[in-house]
Formats: sequence, structure tokens, C-alpha cells
Amino acid sequence: MENLAKKPIVWILGVIAVLAIMFGGMYNGFMQAETEVDSAWANVESKLQRRHDLIPNLVNSVQGEMKQEQEVFGKIADARAAVQGAKTTDDKVAAENELSSQVNRLTTLIVENYPELKSSENVTKLMDELSGTENRISTERDRYNSAVKSFNVKVKRFPGNMVAKVFGFDAKEFFKADAGAEKAPEVSFDK
Repeated sequence: MENLAKKPIVWILGVIAVLAIMFGGMYNGFMQAETEVDSAWANVESKLQRRHDLIPNLVNSVQGEMKQEQEVFGKIADARAAVQGAKTTDDKVAAENELSSQVNRLTTLIVENYPELKSSENVTKLMDELSGTENRISTERDRYNSAVKSFNVKVKRFPGNMVAKVFGFDAKEFFKADAGAEKAPEVSFDK
């Protein structure tokens, strides 16, 4: 009789132990995936910092020759300030997209309207470095989005979704292109 009374307790303790191990494993999986997302975002930010370091050099190199383009320089300054003041990832993404847009506008102006600046060795070098940095940013954004996708699948798939809810893991936002990014800018060398 005593043996029968102990069996349900053993079974219950066994089930609790199995569930604790499962939940613990899932929690560790979420922590690893979240760390990968954070690491990927840090890589994006380091490439963005490289761009932030290059932009003032490019602006200073061309600003004297492009006095009539002060609006562009003002918008670049405003966009850089918005990046510095951004608190959330979404705000940073929006500010970075605006900064990218303004820098692309500046480089298009240089190519189209200021061939003498484009032929300057310093400006050409800075534009090449900026272009390379933009490519690296794009690669890191792709890696970030891949890490976010893996994390979000864990958060949304059963039974992980229940564990995610218990431990407060929410889906992460993808790095999205700004509106109109699907349209390539027109560049003309006729001027």
C-alpha cells in the first residue's frame, strides 16, 4: 500500500522535473537567440559609427565649393542630431534611414553638378570609403534581420510561445528600408 501511495508523487515529481528541464532549455535558447540579435545590432551600429565618422569629412571637403547647397548640409546635420538623440531601436532605424537619404542626396549632387569635386582625390577617396561602408552596413543589416527572424520564430512557435510569454520575450523588429527605397535614384552625367 505504501508503494502505491509513493508512485503518483514520483510521477508528478518526474513530470515537474521534465517540464523544468524543457522550460530551462527553452529559456536558454531564447537567451542565446536574443544575445545573437543584440550582437548583430551591435555590428550594425559599429558600421553606422564608421559612416558617422566619414560624413563630416566628406561634408567639410565639399562644403566650401557647394555654397548654394546649404539646405543639404543642414538636413545632414539635422539627421545626424536625430541619430544621436534616438532612444529606441525603431527611432535609430528611422534616423539612420533619413541620414542615408541625405548622404545619398549629397553624393548624387556631387556626381551630377560638381564634376570638379568628383575629380578631387580626397572627395573621391571619401566617397569610395562611404560606398564601402554602406555595403558593409547593408551586410550587417541582413545579418541582423536573419538573427531577428530566428528569434521571432522561437517566440512565435509552440511551445516556445508559452515560455516566451512567461519570461517576457517579445518579437523583435526587423530593420526595414525607408519608404521609397525600392526606387533607384536617377543619376545623370550629362551636366
